[in-house]
Parts: sequence; structure tokens; C-alpha cells
Amino acid sequence: MDELPIIFRDDFLIAVNKPHGLLVHRSSIAADTDQFAVQILRDQIGQHVYPVHRLDRKTAGVLLFALSEEVNSLMQQQFQNGLVDKIYHAIVRGYTPEQLDIDYPLKKENGTVQEAFTSLRTLQHSEVGFQIGKHPTSRYSVVELKPTTGRMHQLRKHMAHIFHPIIGDRPYGCNKQNRYFKEEFEMMEMMLHASELSFTHPVLGSRQQIRAPFQPAFTGMLDLLQFDAAAISGTSVY
Repeated sequence: MDELPIIFRDDFLIAVNKPHGLLVHRSSIAADTDQFAVQILRDQIGQHVYPVHRLDRKTAGVLLFALSEEVNSLMQQQFQNGLVDKIYHAIVRGYTPEQLDIDYPLKKENGTVQEAFTSLRTLQHSEVGFQIGKHPTSRYSVVELKPTTGRMHQLRKHMAHIFHPIIGDRPYGCNKQNRYFKEEFEMMEMMLHASELSFTHPVLGSRQQIRAPFQPAFTGMLDLLQFDAAAISGTSVY
């Protein structure tokens, strides 16, 4: 990958629209790649960048960096204190309720249980002629997700908990669904997109809103599942 799409930049911050499958930074558990957002962006703009938050490798969308250690520290404080508003979009299995608050604690690898809260709003339902299980058709939803806590894999685990797993999610998703989309459509991406970040600019003090359009894999799945992408854009953050 030569360059990342820059969606915001000033003298203090820079944000990109991270594609699916790209790691934010080098990791010992990902020996299968030498591509990392931090290094790509650093080389692209010719200066050091500091990731102020994380996105899963499989998640696309808004990824924010600071351009100095001081701004990095200020932004990380906002994330840690819950002062950053985050909006995600996901394509999930089944018909989700119109609105739902998911209040379900999650356990860390060391066994510690942490509170986790996500608000869900359904934007559209769709039923298509894919026979994946015993039914001749399959149902899907596009949802807007707003996490107010930032636990590891929170949205993925919460959607699996309410039995509406995100399409393409491994290991929390539905193996039958994931296998079908891989074999029939060569779809390897997870259908989760970080659409928007809103926060107080750490230097200027103004309210800053950064939005990232859907990646091609996400818009392609919207079309495949016969969702009205234009209507989704009209009812969400775009």
C-alpha cells in the first residue's frame, strides 16, 4: 500500500480512512504482514505520527493521529475519560430491533470484568435469496452503533451477544454466514466501519467532527444485500 486516504489534517492532528485488514502498528501477533498504518502515514507525510486510539485490524474507518507527543497525550486523555463520541456502522445477521441499549460487561484476558455499553439504532432491514441454513432466504440489518465505553472487541462481542453477529467477523461471528460469503463472493472483510469521531480540539478548543466514507468492500456488500445505500447515507452521519 503506497498511501492512506487523508480525511482531516491541521497543524496538530491528522486522520485517515483506514482500510479493512490494515494493522495500526507493528505487533508480535501479526507476523504475516509488514504493512502498518503508522509507518505508511509517517512515510507518506514525512514526519512522526502518534496514534491516539486503536481500531481492530478488521475494522475500517476513522483513524486519528497526533503530530506531536503533547497533542497525543491530550487526545489520549479525552479517549480515556470518555469525552470522544464514536459512531460505527455494521452489517449484521438477522433483523435487529429499531433501537436497543446493550449493557453487557466484558471479560478481559486476565479475567477482569469491565462494564461495557453500546447504543444500537437500526437503519435498514433487507431480505435476500441466499439459502445459507434451512431457510430459503436470509435477513440482514444495517445498524448504527455508539459505544460509550472502549473495551477490546466491544462492538463485535456485543453484536454476537444479542445474536446479530457482524458479517465477516471471526471468531465472534457466524461460521456458516462467513463461509458462504467467502466461497460465493470472495468476501474476506468484516462489515464494521468507524464512521465518525467527535471531540474537543486539544489545542484550538473547538468541537471537531471527522467523518470517513464507507470503504468499497462495505458499499459493495450494501449493494449485494440490496440495501438502499443512499438512504443509509441520508439517515446516518453523512
